[in-house]
Amino acid sequence: MRRGDPANVRKGRVTIGLYNSYDPSKFMEAHRRALARAGPLALAFDANLALFGFPFPDGPGTPVELAEWVAGTTSIGGHGDYLMKLAEKGRFQSFPYPNKGFPPQLGVPILTTSKPDPKKRVPVDHVREMICGSESILLIFGLGPHGVPKDVAGIPKYHLDITGGQYSLETCTALGAVMGALYHM
Repeated sequence: MRRGDPANVRKGRVTIGLYNSYDPSKFMEAHRRALARAGPLALAFDANLALFGFPFPDGPGTPVELAEWVAGTTSIGGHGDYLMKLAEKGRFQSFPYPNKGFPPQLGVPILTTSKPDPKKRVPVDHVREMICGSESILLIFGLGPHGVPKDVAGIPKYHLDITGGQYSLETCTALGAVMGALYHM
């Protein structure tokens, strides 16, 4: 979406969803880094950030408390300042693992994956049209070496392979590629 082009004004909300595929009982450095990197992307592209199944050391806490904790433990993302700004604006949330589906208030769930189900595969142009047509979307990124579990991969209506060639990308690389592609096409 190019700035200033009235035909490409985004009407729907984008939520970046990070799904914890690591140990569900242990907060790891990978969690901290992903949060610190996703915060600036969400702010830069006017998106929200939602976490699924993240094991915070002192329990769930409020979004601002979670952001403060991450901000106090990282130098990434302006020492966590971007994540703090996102939380203070009410655009950062944490949820338990989804049982039967993702929270509907976050929008149409779209799994970002290098192994899309051919029946659910959607091109990036279609996702962009959804947003421009006032649909809100939840972009789900698996955080961990194996992405989201198969049962969770079956929940979203759509699967997006941002590379078009089924190339597996590291989570933060995929985050930047997807957000950049949606915003600048």
